[in-house]
Amino acid sequence: MARFDGHVAWVTGAGSGIGRSVALELARRGADVVLSGRRQAKLDEVADEIVALGRKAYAIRCDVSDEESVIETVQQIIETTARLDICVANAGFSVAGKFEALTADDWRRQFDVNVVGLAITVKHALPYLRETRGRIALVGSVSGLIATPGMGAYTASKYAVRAIGQTLSIELHGSGVSCTNIYPGFVESEIAQVDNQGVHHPGRKDRRPKKLMWTGERAARSIVNALVARRRDHVFTGHGKVGAFIGQHMPSVAHFVLTRSGAKKRAKKTIKSGTS
Repeated sequence: MARFDGHVAWVTGAGSGIGRSVALELARRGADVVLSGRRQAKLDEVADEIVALGRKAYAIRCDVSDEESVIETVQQIIETTARLDICVANAGFSVAGKFEALTADDWRRQFDVNVVGLAITVKHALPYLRETRGRIALVGSVSGLIATPGMGAYTASKYAVRAIGQTLSIELHGSGVSCTNIYPGFVESEIAQVDNQGVHHPGRKDRRPKKLMWTGERAARSIVNALVARRRDHVFTGHGKVGAFIGQHMPSVAHFVLTRSGAKKRAKKTIKSGTS
């Protein structure tokens, strides 16, 4: 298992979910980790876990939708650690709802965090990653490879993340800095408990299929292994790979399955309402 001894990693959205698990996995492999996010208490908890593993941890409150906040965070990283080797741009959330129901503010909120925030994170980390011939991971989603109804804003944002990663891989060729696009399937996280305004509701039920869900730890190992190998693209889980393949290479099949699935749900709803 490859090690990152002497390396400094920055993980955004590190207070929970995939970000937390990736931060811990990097620490297990020897890296000191900078944790950023909007919830300081959550970041502090993860920092304590990393210190318990024998590594240094720095918890910095940062809102990636605010460029000044990102700039200040990068400055703190360099002032404190004097280097940056890994940047995991993970911060994000999901705006859900059918197309007609989404407002302009919904779209702006989704893109401000998932797209602009991710791009600005990488922009300000890049000068220091060039010095260390470092690694970038952009945490997207299988939704960036196959569209699903009711998730238009989220899907569009993850398609954009994919385009950003592909562009960076071309622009950074020969620089020594690698960019890995990460496409997770279902992974244990708080994403389903966050509303369209980005507010976390702990009591909200996660309706994603539990049988298809990977643990955060398993996902983190997969992501870090892709970083080690400096892959351009990395898709997981098993069902995620199937969905990604169909979305990329068999779009007509994806359209057929998703439209028929929607028709069946509407029919069941009509029958139920007619007998109630």
